[in-house]
Amino acid sequence: MLQSKPLEASTSGPDILLIGHVTCDLVSADRDSDYRLGGTVSFASVTAIRLGRRASVITRAAATTDLSELPAEVDLHVLPSPETTTFANVYTEHGRIQYCYAQALPITAGDIAPGMRAPRAVLIGPLVNEIGPDVVRIFDKQTLVVAVPQGWMRRWDDTGRVYSKPWDSAPEILPYLDVLVLSLEDIDYDVSRLAPALEQVPLVVLTEYHDGSTIYRRLDNGAVEEIKIAPRPAAEFDPTGAGDVFATAFMIRLQETGDPVQSARFANVTASFSVEHPGVSGIPSREQVLAYMAKHPFDPRA
Repeated sequence: MLQSKPLEASTSGPDILLIGHVTCDLVSADRDSDYRLGGTVSFASVTAIRLGRRASVITRAAATTDLSELPAEVDLHVLPSPETTTFANVYTEHGRIQYCYAQALPITAGDIAPGMRAPRAVLIGPLVNEIGPDVVRIFDKQTLVVAVPQGWMRRWDDTGRVYSKPWDSAPEILPYLDVLVLSLEDIDYDVSRLAPALEQVPLVVLTEYHDGSTIYRRLDNGAVEEIKIAPRPAAEFDPTGAGDVFATAFMIRLQETGDPVQSARFANVTASFSVEHPGVSGIPSREQVLAYMAKHPFDPRA
C-alpha cells in the first residue's frame, strides 16, 4: 500500500516533471494535413498549469516544430532531433485507428540533468518507446514516480498503422514505479494483462472511458483491493489526450493528499471536462473541478 512518500515534497528539484515526446497530431490520416501539438507531455503540462502547479517538460523535437501551444509558464527543455514524432488519430464507431509517421530520437537518463532528478512528482509518458529503463531508475526516493505505458506497448507496420504489442521492458520498469495509469485500449480490453503490474506496483489505475476508472491497490498483506470510481457524464467532442489529462490530475492530487480514491475521482472529473472541447481548450481549472466534486460527492461504498 502506498505510504507517505507522495506527500513529502522535494526541496531541490522541479514541482511537476513531465518526460516524453511532444507530437505533431495530424488532423487526418493524410501525411500532408495540418497538425495540432500533442503528446502526453503537452496535455500534461497544460493540465498541471490549470490545476495550479508548476510544470517542467523534457522532450525532443525538430527545431522547426511550433511549440507555442504550450503555456508560457512551462519550464521547457527541448532536446534536438531531426524529426518530431508524428501521429494521425482517426476515430470510428469501433474505436481509434492510429498511424505513426515519424519518430524523434530517444530520451535517455544522460539527457536529464542532476538538478531535474528530484521533482515532487514525475510523469513518464513514452509514445514510441523513446524512454528506456535507465530513465525510470534515476529519481529521488521522495519523488512520486508515475508512468503511462502506452508508448512501451505499441508497434507499427510499414504504412504507419499502430497496433498493440507486449510490454517487453516491463520487468525492468515496474519495480521503480509508484503508480501505473493505463487504459483498456492499452491492454486490448484484456484485464488479465494487468497481472505483472499488480504484483509490483503499489497502485495501478485503469481508465475505462465512459465507465470511469478502477483503482487496483496492493495492500500490506499482498492482496489487491479493487475500487470502482464513477465517471462524470460528459458530452464528448474530442477524446484525444483524455488519458494524459487523467494521469496528470491523478498524480497531482495523489501527491497532495495521499488518497487514491478521491484522486481518481478528481482525475475522472478533470478528464471529462477536457473531452468536451477540442485539444487542450477544455482542460478545467482546479476551482472548476473542486466545485463539481463538492456538488457531486462520491462514496466508493455506495
